[in-house]
Amino acid sequence: MSQRDYVEKDYYRTLGVDQGAEQAEIAKAYRKLARELHPDANPNDAEAETRFKEVSEAYSVLSNPEKRAEYDKVRRLVGSGAFAGGFPGGGFGGPGAGAQPFDLSDLLGGIFGQSSARGAPGAQFNRTRQRPPRGRNLETDLTLSFEDAMAGVTTTLRVNGNAVCSTCGGSGARPGTAPQICQVCGGSGAVARDQGLFSFSEPCDNCGGSGRVIPDPCPTCHGTGAERRSREIRARIPAGVKDGAKIRLKGKGEPGPPGGQPGDLFVNVHVSRHEVFERRGDDLLLRLPVTFGEAAMGTKITIPTLDQPVTLRVPAGTESGRTLRVRGRGAPRSRGGRGDLLVTIDVAIPRKLTRTQRKLLEDFAATEDDQLRAHLDRYVTAQETA
Repeated sequence: MSQRDYVEKDYYRTLGVDQGAEQAEIAKAYRKLARELHPDANPNDAEAETRFKEVSEAYSVLSNPEKRAEYDKVRRLVGSGAFAGGFPGGGFGGPGAGAQPFDLSDLLGGIFGQSSARGAPGAQFNRTRQRPPRGRNLETDLTLSFEDAMAGVTTTLRVNGNAVCSTCGGSGARPGTAPQICQVCGGSGAVARDQGLFSFSEPCDNCGGSGRVIPDPCPTCHGTGAERRSREIRARIPAGVKDGAKIRLKGKGEPGPPGGQPGDLFVNVHVSRHEVFERRGDDLLLRLPVTFGEAAMGTKITIPTLDQPVTLRVPAGTESGRTLRVRGRGAPRSRGGRGDLLVTIDVAIPRKLTRTQRKLLEDFAATEDDQLRAHLDRYVTAQETA
């Protein structure tokens, strides 16, 4: 919907309702007219089809509270003459004698968030030039070792795609020449079209809204400012990056058209598995095998961490599956500090025993608590005698 539609079209009259009509009344009027004017009910009737489109347009505005409020405000301002010069005679009629065309953007700028400035009545407005579009975002994959992911690394990425033209440096103009300001729009990228009383803004056809023209385009990029080639990008990967993370490198994507901002490069990070460590959030996991004797009597074992070995105390009587925590030896956190190293004990049971080992274990077993399974033995005895 254009600004001009808001001024020239009376959507309330189109639906046959008063300006203060409730939403339910507006919906009811629309449904009635839509049934009557629908193309299926009026085949080959161009007038009914046109009216159906008008009714649908009116309803799309009046059924939306925000659009309706905006529409009402525009019509109140124009109808009351709340602008320089006013409307001779008021209302929405044509201009009276000596009436000057005025820039509707001045009137609606605050409503639609547009920027304009006007001098004398009837002068064309000055609008902030449209920004050229940004370049495309790119994606690439990066595989890191577990150690590099934990420590952080600066690496070189090779990216294929559009890059700044090596001949013209992105200007789009042949070396030794330069783009020129568009003589049609004066570099604003927009021109005003007088429509009787009103003056409306449109993108400049001569420069496409960029505000500049290139009389002598670059022979390599043909005026686009970009060429397709491979390029290397240095990237700093932060310590503690996780497998599956996506890192954004601002401005490292494809270049935009001349004068436009480049896109971004998104790096999809893949972290290789480690031989002994696993990761869970900010913590690292390590499985530590211990002998039966070490678990029973307790011991101290030197274990690896990300940086340097530490000594872990395994308490006497430690069971298989118990997890011991070494604080501050996990993965680096993005907010600072590090997680913990979680060490899970695996008590190793020998599959084969020497004669000496068997004799020692038999002697040890003879001293063990024979009430260890007493609570189960009661059930076994009861079932056997049943």
